[in-house]
Amino acid sequence: MSQRRHLIPFLNRLQSAVVGCAGDVMLDRFVYGAVSRISPEAPIPVLHIETQRSMLGGLGNVVRNLGALGCGIRLFSVTGEDGPGAEVKALVKGVAGCEAYILNEAARHTPVKIRYIAHGQQLLRADHESTHTVEASVFRALLAQFEAHVAECSIVFLSDYAKGVLNGSNAQAFIRVARAAGKPVVVDPKGRDFERYRLATLIKPNLKELGEATGIAPRDNASQEMAARKLLELTEAQFILLTRGPAGMLLVPRDQPPLEFSALAREVYDVSGAGDTVAAVLAGVLGSGVGISDAVELANIAAGIVVGKVGTAVVERSEIVDEIEQDLAIAASGKILQVAEAIERVRAWRRAGRKVGYTQGSFEPLSVESLKMLEQARAGCDRLMVGLSVGDGRRSPEQSQTHAFLLASLANVDGVVICAPQSAEHLEALRAELSAPDPGTKSHRP
Repeated sequence: MSQRRHLIPFLNRLQSAVVGCAGDVMLDRFVYGAVSRISPEAPIPVLHIETQRSMLGGLGNVVRNLGALGCGIRLFSVTGEDGPGAEVKALVKGVAGCEAYILNEAARHTPVKIRYIAHGQQLLRADHESTHTVEASVFRALLAQFEAHVAECSIVFLSDYAKGVLNGSNAQAFIRVARAAGKPVVVDPKGRDFERYRLATLIKPNLKELGEATGIAPRDNASQEMAARKLLELTEAQFILLTRGPAGMLLVPRDQPPLEFSALAREVYDVSGAGDTVAAVLAGVLGSGVGISDAVELANIAAGIVVGKVGTAVVERSEIVDEIEQDLAIAASGKILQVAEAIERVRAWRRAGRKVGYTQGSFEPLSVESLKMLEQARAGCDRLMVGLSVGDGRRSPEQSQTHAFLLASLANVDGVVICAPQSAEHLEALRAELSAPDPGTKSHRP
């Protein structure tokens, strides 16, 4: 897993991505209470309501995740002229970096999914929604807004929940405009007719959607790849990313062998909204200029994090960094960094809100006093970078590596960089990074 350390700097790029999001936004409402008796009217539990809360759902959940990742967002959708529609717009205003272009349609019910929950278990879900295609005049106005702002986007994401915004030829209209502007398009699909997504860059079906769209039962890797390649031929997309739940993901490129991404092993509490988190990380990372395999790897890590949460939760950049670093902590070799890597690691820590410490010395010998000093230094910060001075010539390069490995094996040390005389200029850049104005918290130098 230590090879994943190269992914950490990519998370810093997310702030450069602007994701144009179009599709079905809805309201997720959660009603919590307690059950102590069965109704005398029917054999059903009686829920004594205690609290309730609402949050953005559908495309709105993707937007929430993009906001948590620090991406810029341009949101294009349609709601009804109703209370839930007003609630959606109010919630969107609370998403950092989001500019929303949400139009109203008088005959539409804003989609609302109400979940009734007691003692950690969902008792019932009730949906109130319209699924008819958005009126032609409303859609023309929405598409005009999209055309006016697509140049601001680095990537376009279409979220199809079959609630009307992307019905019929509407999805193809968005794709045409995006591709004419030179923007890649990622689609989270719905239904059997994938020709509607023709010329999208990447389409992200799950197993059920893949089987329905192709007529091929996706029982194993071979049949899944066969079905995915059928979709590639049908849609002229460049990639199919198949999400397979506990089996992880399968990326099938047009002209290359497939790549398999194993799911992270962790206890699963709730898969609600996990697909939206995957979509958000995928779109944000691709929109920041990162390659497809690294983008899918980061999305896969995020999926493993979000299923360990209850409800339609979001994943922060800092959580992804922590997940990668937990793997790095197991292998001391993953903590030994080149100066450029150390700079990127410090930037990632600080942007994730971590307090970073730095101390430097020869640590020769690695005595009890040295260990106590490192312990004290780590106690004053969240992450400790250690510079190992080797300028006295007393150690060979091999001995320096061994000493660096010993330092990296310490639980109190989060990174080790070898400070050789020939690295003086780069080391100065590292020190400048440590002393630069902090984007979130103070950097600490013991």
